[in-house]
Amino acid sequence: MKQKNILLVFCDQLRSDMISSLGNTIIKTPALDRLVARGITFDNAYSPSPVCVAARHAMHTGVPTYISGCTDNMAMPYYPSFMEILSANGYQTHGIGKMHFTLKDNPRWGFEGLELSEEVNGAKNDAYRAMLYSNGYEHVKDLHGVRSEMYYVPQVSQVPERLHCNSWLTERSISFLENRDPSRPFFLMTSYIKPHPPFENPVPWNKLYRCSDMPDAFVPENSNDLICHVNRYQNAYKYRSQGTDRNLVRSMRAAYYGCVSFLDYTLGKIFDYLDETGLTEETLIVLTSDHGEMLGDYNCYGKRCFLEPASHIPLIVCDPSSQSVIHAATPVSLYDIFPTLLSYAGIKSESETYGANLLDIASKGHTERTVYGQFSQEGTGLYMARDLQYKYIFSAADNREWLFDISQEAETEKDTFHRLSETRDISDSHRNIADSMKDRLITHFRGLGIEAPFDGNDFRRYPVLTVDPYNDNLLLRQDPPSSLMADNR
Repeated sequence: MKQKNILLVFCDQLRSDMISSLGNTIIKTPALDRLVARGITFDNAYSPSPVCVAARHAMHTGVPTYISGCTDNMAMPYYPSFMEILSANGYQTHGIGKMHFTLKDNPRWGFEGLELSEEVNGAKNDAYRAMLYSNGYEHVKDLHGVRSEMYYVPQVSQVPERLHCNSWLTERSISFLENRDPSRPFFLMTSYIKPHPPFENPVPWNKLYRCSDMPDAFVPENSNDLICHVNRYQNAYKYRSQGTDRNLVRSMRAAYYGCVSFLDYTLGKIFDYLDETGLTEETLIVLTSDHGEMLGDYNCYGKRCFLEPASHIPLIVCDPSSQSVIHAATPVSLYDIFPTLLSYAGIKSESETYGANLLDIASKGHTERTVYGQFSQEGTGLYMARDLQYKYIFSAADNREWLFDISQEAETEKDTFHRLSETRDISDSHRNIADSMKDRLITHFRGLGIEAPFDGNDFRRYPVLTVDPYNDNLLLRQDPPSSLMADNR
């Protein structure tokens, strides 16, 4: 009997429109194309909360952010993870790369083996940093690119390709597969930091795409009316609020593309190993991301909002027991991964399940379903409801709502590069639909005992927040102390 192994590939901040075979005619992604060609692509997959910690918590626990209260980069409340459940049922669980777990008393959260490479400066037990320094690169303090003022400025990696974190992650993943316990099924999570900024690529990947190759960011004339408070706030603290340089933006996008293609190249080595050893035939492969990246669209950067570039994520599932190549339109979310993995492993969870098995969803064809999301809380709370046709968003900080007909937008934009972007808020012209989507969201939340965001049959109202784009006090600094002059004298 073949083992039911599981490989979860997680790519931080990867947009859903960065896969060549799914319509991006510029980017080169042969490894991701291989997955699309032999698996299930969920065309309407969404982050439950488009920020790192909250999205990961929802995925690992199967508990949506609006239930757990983990709605931002914050301390994670404890819920059982699928790693714990798999481990308790005989799986060899191993994690490599960025985990971003903020559980104080349970740092492994079910992983028997854990080789960390965290995003900002690296913890004391950061395995990637240890490898880098053992190879004579102690002078590199910003392990994954220089942040702060340079956060969105394209830069060349301070290490060669063979020592880049992508290469290390791939090498360690293959090493685990080679040395695992063959008597047990495995769960391996390979979690890449890229293409999360800074956009730093090693030579020669830093010149794979050039400024002149790139189309402009998607900035409709009414962009300012389509974005919300958190977009303006992010622009301010990410050094992107004081004007736009077209060539710089296109260079940023070229560097982001380079990050994706370099990641794809290293990921392809893992897929090659699975094919060569026959493991592909007994391993469920899931590839996804925690959220996307605005990347200059709407003149915005970062994530944390429910517009398509930030909240629409790639999600591909390759089931070794099925040869079907499917595109599933039913809306899904990261919290659906929890029941999917446990069902595949033949495990019935004692935890309450809020999501649905992705393999079952795909087998049923395009069905009516609504997925929900929440980022932040109270006066900065941001909420989403997404069904097959419409997306409804409410922002407490703006005291306003948006309604987008995603199916109509996709039909209108299908022959253009920016087919995933919203352009028309129809909440006023389609008042009955907006009210219906809002009522559906409120009813869903209240059915789970969640009352805080609401006042009667509407959202609770808070003061409208504004952002001064020229306030230097908002500028974020994320520098390793050892990289600063005062600590190096």
